[in-house]
Amino acid sequence: MNGLRTDLYEIRMAVSYLRRGMTGPATFSLFARNLPRHRGFLVAAGLDEALDLLHCYRFEPEELAYASEVLRLPATDVEALSRLRFTGDVRAVPEGRTVFAGEPLLEVTAPLPEAQLVETLLLNTVTFATAVATKAARCRLAAPDAELIDFSARRTHGSAAALAAARLTALAGFAGTSNVEGAARHGLRPAGTMAHSYVQAFPSEYEAFRAFAEDFPAAPVFLVDTVDTATGIAHAIDVVRELDLPAARMAVRLDSGDLLEQSRLARRMLDDAGLSAARVMASGGLDEYELERLTAAGAPIDAYGLGTAVGVSADAPSLDSAYKLVEYDGRPVMKLSAGKRTLPGAKQVWRDPAGGPDLLALADEARPGGEALLLPAMLSGRRIGRFDLARARRRLESDLAWLPSSARRLRAAVPVRARQSAAVTALAAEVAAGLPIRRVPALAR
Repeated sequence: MNGLRTDLYEIRMAVSYLRRGMTGPATFSLFARNLPRHRGFLVAAGLDEALDLLHCYRFEPEELAYASEVLRLPATDVEALSRLRFTGDVRAVPEGRTVFAGEPLLEVTAPLPEAQLVETLLLNTVTFATAVATKAARCRLAAPDAELIDFSARRTHGSAAALAAARLTALAGFAGTSNVEGAARHGLRPAGTMAHSYVQAFPSEYEAFRAFAEDFPAAPVFLVDTVDTATGIAHAIDVVRELDLPAARMAVRLDSGDLLEQSRLARRMLDDAGLSAARVMASGGLDEYELERLTAAGAPIDAYGLGTAVGVSADAPSLDSAYKLVEYDGRPVMKLSAGKRTLPGAKQVWRDPAGGPDLLALADEARPGGEALLLPAMLSGRRIGRFDLARARRRLESDLAWLPSSARRLRAAVPVRARQSAAVTALAAEVAAGLPIRRVPALAR
């Protein structure tokens, strides 16, 4: 059921197009105008879900009834919407590639009403996914040698977002997720420990730890800061010794306070107890900036649980994204609004594997060399290929290594700026020159 998963003006425009027979092929480009503060790149994401939504796009009977009864569309309009399916083509940047401001993440070419109706769906899906994947990639850069776990399910904006975050963080190199459904759906490693409530439910912290280790001896992770961190670590050590558990399977988790000092305390106590193979885990409001600080200070933390800051991309929860018409029925079009100028024509982005800025070119230009980023993803409403998480992760690893160090910085990053081909510049000038609207004289009465 996704026919109504749109803004009202999309339906009104589509209906108006259909009434007038304006069903020629339209190309829309989805891109970010600017990158958020401190971002030197974006990670393309959300394409898999977007293609699924396009593939099954339709107005279901109850949605058609709503369009008739509440939106008050005439029966002829409702009938036209009932027959509508997405039959267009999509060229897109594969998930996991890095992209920059002004570069299309995807382009849709479809009959105008179809291409218009899916605007909200695509912006919602791709924008959210790209923001979260970018945030997760920045965390991976901040702590390259630590294991990262997605803990965001309780704080994302809805359960669907939690499922998406599990996949998006895995794309960025996270080792697992606390979201069990997300793990099952995407073939990820489920990971989790215990909550403070578990410790509080027992008469003592020691009894809680012992019960947990007895019930889950394969990988007990003890949350040690419910009362006093040093005492909690000592209790965890006692339980592991008494139950003769392998040190390599156990971990202590720190969730509050000065994580640098507490991790040093935990590491020292574990080593002194002969449990040097035991791991130290940290969580609690962490983001890439705190990971960077802890990593630079040499904090002996083996794994991090990352929640709210990543799952909602807290410092950049939205992108300055847009979905704009660039060509209709063979006619290139553009927008001249102040601060929101667009470029006409279907595009291609070319990347030089040896380095240098991307080239933003027209889609039908002769290949200038390098690697094309926009690839066929859907043809006549049917998907081409399926999403492969491992391949997407490898693409991101490769692209992050390709980025200049200035773009990888977590603060004051310098984004790569794509250069325009001469043909793009010339077409924009030509279209802009013919755009000023002249008053049409009233017909003589």
